[in-house]
Amino acid sequence: MNLDRREFLQAAAASVAVGTWAASSKAEDAKAPAAIIDTHQHLWNLTTQKLPWLAGAPEKLKKDYTNKEYQEATAGLNIKAVYMEVNVAPEQQVAEAEHVISLAESAKHATVAAVISGQPSSDDFEKYIRRFSVNPYIKGVRRVLHDPEIKQGTCLEKNFVGNMRLLGALGLSFDLCMRPRELSDGVKLAQQCPDTRFIVDHCGNADPKAFLKPPGNVEPTHEADPWKRDMEAFAKLPNVICKISGIVVRAPQDWSPETLAPVVNFCLDTFGPDRVVFGSDWPVCLLNAELLAWVSALQQIVSARPAEQQTKLWHDNAHRLYALKG
Repeated sequence: MNLDRREFLQAAAASVAVGTWAASSKAEDAKAPAAIIDTHQHLWNLTTQKLPWLAGAPEKLKKDYTNKEYQEATAGLNIKAVYMEVNVAPEQQVAEAEHVISLAESAKHATVAAVISGQPSSDDFEKYIRRFSVNPYIKGVRRVLHDPEIKQGTCLEKNFVGNMRLLGALGLSFDLCMRPRELSDGVKLAQQCPDTRFIVDHCGNADPKAFLKPPGNVEPTHEADPWKRDMEAFAKLPNVICKISGIVVRAPQDWSPETLAPVVNFCLDTFGPDRVVFGSDWPVCLLNAELLAWVSALQQIVSARPAEQQTKLWHDNAHRLYALKG
């Protein structure tokens, strides 16, 4: 089954009651790394922003999540964040970009850079992105490809591919957030745009339930082997990196670090230590885990790996790939 954004959020609503392990995980148990760069921080203010997709989302997400709440959620962590676009109404994309630039310019916030929204299929995309490409805080663009109105193959259309090549020429990246069964389209896109960096969000939107043995009570949204093949194809391309994020929301309600480990370890082993970055997916992660619980779980999963590799995952790779200052 292919999940679009609306279907995914409806399915996730069943997991709003955070699982036993996640609920019991405390900040002092997280054993957090010395420094973290969160490459997938969402922020929104429903007084000033329109997020049409929230209409079908669980109630937990239908409130403001600003830097104030993010600072509370990350208390005790030495963390900086790269803002990730929140699929605002198209007429608000410019305002969203200008807002996150102002956040990044301020030392009062954890946000130090941003990936902004955009419409790569649009004839107006070039004018829009050139306006922001000169700003040092703008690092890339994302257009969620599993939205209901996006048909499969959109990312391979001529205009889309041309604008992906434009991003590469401008030194900007593109985040691939797509259905697991459509990842092969992302591979073809990345092959056609070798000078553009692509970031595979949320471990390719992997469903941890596909790796449970024996399988759980809830049918996974995709099979494990095709996902593995597509992720291996991505990893063969030097212009693609993988974001270790998002999978906790797709996990069963009674998840544990062991539930997430097969997906995480496959991605880390396949892409290697230099092409993986961490992302919280906050506040969407709250549908199944507090941010600190996700950090703690990931820390446990990677604890046996060399310290240098752990530091790259949590901080150094993102600092290098996003060309962050400080």
